[in-house]
Amino acid sequence: MPLFGFEKDTLLDLTVNVIPLGIILFFIGAFAVVPAFGVDTVFTTLQFALMISMFLLLAVLTYYAGRAIEGAEEATDHSAIEEPNSATGTLDDGVESSDDDDGAELASDDDELPEA
Repeated sequence: MPLFGFEKDTLLDLTVNVIPLGIILFFIGAFAVVPAFGVDTVFTTLQFALMISMFLLLAVLTYYAGRAIEGAEEATDHSAIEEPNSATGTLDDGVESSDDDDGAELASDDDELPEA
C-alpha cells in the first residue's frame, strides 16, 4: 500500500528530506516544552515562526520532489529504448528474419588483398 501516494522506492529517495523534517519537528517540540531562551513573546514568536516556516517549506518541497520522481519513473517505464543489435548493428524488433542463404556469409572482393 503506497504511503502518501508514493511507492516504496520513491519514499526511500525522499528519506534525505524526511530526516531533516523529523529533526525540525523534534526541536519545535523541545522548545515548546522547555523554553531554552526564556519566555519573551517577540523572540519566541520569531523562533517558532522560523522553525515552522522551514518545516512547511521543506514538507512542500519534499512532496513535489516525490511527485517529480514518480513522474520520471513512469516516463522511463513507458518509453522503451531500442538498442541496436551488436552483431548486425540494426534495431531488433523481436521478429526473427529468415535468411535465404541459410546463414552462409557472402564473400566480397574487398576481403582479398591486392598483390603488389
